Amino acid sequence: MGRLVSTVSPRLAVFGYGSLVSLASAERTLGRSTASAGAARLTGWARSWTQARDNLRSEKTFALADGTTPSYCLGLNVERRPGPGPNGSLIEITEEELDRLAVREIRYDRVEVTAEIAAEGPLDFDRVVTFTAKPSNYAPSPPPGAIILASYARAVDAAFESLGPSQLELFHATTDPRPVEIVYGVLVRDRIPAGNPREW
Repeated sequence: MGRLVSTVSPRLAVFGYGSLVSLASAERTLGRSTASAGAARLTGWARSWTQARDNLRSEKTFALADGTTPSYCLGLNVERRPGPGPNGSLIEITEEELDRLAVREIRYDRVEVTAEIAAEGPLDFDRVVTFTAKPSNYAPSPPPGAIILASYARAVDAAFESLGPSQLELFHATTDPRPVEIVYGVLVRDRIPAGNPREW
């Protein structure tokens, strides 16, 4: 008698802890409607503003109101550090969509964090991944002239506010202080892949 072979694919999710918490932003990248599978914490990790994008040489350049171009734009990052961990959301994806997210998260490496996810209820996924800054983009101290784009900071705040009660407050409580000024910028040059954010 032949052995039964399961045709059920393992369930995969990404843990978003910054702009990916925004479903509208995630949908633009994935090219489909999506929904949060629930809030969660990434235990044993910490969230900080330690991902640096070269604003002059990357696929997008932002200028300030006075026409000057900052040297670097900082983004959120997570790194292993003891503690209850930052909050975020889980989004179910496919293996193919994980490759699409890797194009968006071009300055990050994907890592498996299944065992470190603390979900609000039972974890219904076989595997959970997240993204952490590549060594070449990791900046424990901000480079000279670095800024945080206001469009990015606003989008992240709005995403966590829509995630659920107290999630924005928890986001700020579990994120290291912003190390540089938040400024408004305008996109002045781009070679941005389709589906990747243009606002920050």
